[in-house]
Amino acid sequence: MAEYDFDVLVIGAGPGGYVAAIRAAQLGLKTACAEGRETLGGTCLNVGCIPSKALLHASELYEEATGGHLAKFGVEIQGASLNLDQMHAEKKKAVGELTGGIEYLFKKNKVEWLKGYASFENDHSVKVGDRTVTARDIVIATGSSVTPLPGVQVDNDAAVIVDSTGALALPKVPEHLVVIGGGVIGLELGSVWRRLGAKVTVVEYADQILPGFDGEVRKESAKLFKKQGMDLKTATKVTAASVDGGTATLTLEPAAGGEATTLTADAVLVSIGRRANTEGLALDKAGLSVNQRGQVDIDEEFRTKVDGIWAIGDVVHGPMLAHKAEDEGVAVAEFIAGQTGIVNHDVIPSVVYTMPEIAGVGLTEEAAKERGEVKVGKFPFVANSRAKTNRDTDGFVKVIADAKTDRVVGVWIVSSLAGTMIAQAAQAMEFGATSEDIAYTCHAHPTHAEALKEAAMAVQGKPIHI
Repeated sequence: MAEYDFDVLVIGAGPGGYVAAIRAAQLGLKTACAEGRETLGGTCLNVGCIPSKALLHASELYEEATGGHLAKFGVEIQGASLNLDQMHAEKKKAVGELTGGIEYLFKKNKVEWLKGYASFENDHSVKVGDRTVTARDIVIATGSSVTPLPGVQVDNDAAVIVDSTGALALPKVPEHLVVIGGGVIGLELGSVWRRLGAKVTVVEYADQILPGFDGEVRKESAKLFKKQGMDLKTATKVTAASVDGGTATLTLEPAAGGEATTLTADAVLVSIGRRANTEGLALDKAGLSVNQRGQVDIDEEFRTKVDGIWAIGDVVHGPMLAHKAEDEGVAVAEFIAGQTGIVNHDVIPSVVYTMPEIAGVGLTEEAAKERGEVKVGKFPFVANSRAKTNRDTDGFVKVIADAKTDRVVGVWIVSSLAGTMIAQAAQAMEFGATSEDIAYTCHAHPTHAEALKEAAMAVQGKPIHI
């Protein structure tokens, strides 16, 4: 009789957890994955990355059809209208296809899905629903959930003050949507409803939107969002909120202190960040606790302080990104199997899926300068032939290189194709590329990607087209 029910038990079936489970099974380990949702895929597939992208794409198509953007290309559309129910239905269909796909992959790889929320009994025993199972190795991959804002009560069912889950399912287009938080999620969802006809006001505590992004990119992004019609109230905090009927009234104050004002809206999105999901896990029974950030501490191989217990994704340090969790899921399974897992945390791209998209990998210019002398090259899309042809000239590419070695330490892109283009930059950095390496790599013409080549050439002071 086996000592344990499973070789590996993964708690959580989000991007980190389900990938860890599949990879462990591929490596010959008897694997189970505990998940309390009715579908696999975690926040990302169910109420995060995937449904938001469905709405982003649909709202972009709607704005193209109704905003006259196509007329200059000879495509004239009259009478286009919004069917919000159908837009939500198509979003739901995409989510179902992808979550069902993970269930198929579990069956294909012989990963057992333990349906229910998990809590530790001890360091090798976990209760899932009304069943208790044992495992030699346990991976905590419970992800994160929205951070509440004191004084602002979220009620997704009422659809007035909502979190990101509620904002994905609003039953009607708000007349005025206030987004509390100028980070990635707030800007993406705010842009969806702006394109569908809402007035959108973004309230951000910091002095600029997109905290953590390159300073020049933050300024350019703010300029573009304002041009699109968003009202950005930076250096401002929300201190209270009340709802009367279908109207919310927010109390605002300057972040530095000062006279309060009020703002009314028929929808409010609270999007001030996310926090690790550890509540209910009974970590203390396994000999674990959380740190000051509410996350589980790990070493460079994803081991916790308790032998046989590992942790990955949003529940540990680092950016809360699905692709970061996926890479860690592969790596932790390989460590458990006695192999060497590899995740380069210095080269993890971030993307804001607004229009234009905003993407970055590596260091900001500010952070790079703190480490030493740098060289910076920029190239605007207004000088890129494909962008010019497509009338898609917003944004630029920025390459940051070490002044002594020329090694690229950061790339930032504002463009309709930034999310796709950043992959080349990440791969180049993974291989230790210099700006000269990118500059002397032949890029197809005419493509948006040529802007990255020219920005790399600009590091050396020799771009061709500006």
